[in-house]
Amino acid sequence: MFQPDLFASDPPAAAPSRGPRRMRRRGAGTGAVAGAGNPIGISQPDRDLDLPAVLERLAEVSSRPRYTFMVLNLIARAAGSTDSAGPYVREGGQAIPVRDWLSDALIPMAQRDARRRAVVEQVRADLARKGALPVDPAQAEQAVASELRDRLRHSGRTNVSRAVSDLVRAGLIRRHYQGYCVDHENRGAQREAVYTIIPSVKRALGKAV
Repeated sequence: MFQPDLFASDPPAAAPSRGPRRMRRRGAGTGAVAGAGNPIGISQPDRDLDLPAVLERLAEVSSRPRYTFMVLNLIARAAGSTDSAGPYVREGGQAIPVRDWLSDALIPMAQRDARRRAVVEQVRADLARKGALPVDPAQAEQAVASELRDRLRHSGRTNVSRAVSDLVRAGLIRRHYQGYCVDHENRGAQREAVYTIIPSVKRALGKAV
């Protein structure tokens, strides 16, 4: 799914300055959407995009384009035959909020992080300090693993939200919140996120049905 060599580690110095200016000129003539959802004024794509164009947009707006690209691919996968992912994803017979589903899907990356061992030891120490660490070694490992999962999901939700905000700024997806009462552009009132991927972006990723 993810191709680590799609982004150069040292992009040409002139590329970032040329790219945004071109996009602003296109947006100016096609009704670019600016504001909280699109602060840099990149228009929603109204033409077919190819994969290099998608990657260029991510490189321009995101400080973590590789991670953001993986989030985009996962959203396209969760959308399936439709263009929208959320508010829930069915997994193992359960309805999981899409942001939690994305976070869980990316946990293996966090577990490979060089800091994981330090985090595990910190979790163990915190549980011991609270008196919540079982004496039995097997049960203690289960308690540590469960707490570690909760912490990874919490931080993962934050990372996913930042990546989605980058995707919205790049004009690759739209985001709104769906609730029991009304849909809204902002979170709250028991609303869960819904991510709608632009059809041309889905085709560029090879996910279109």
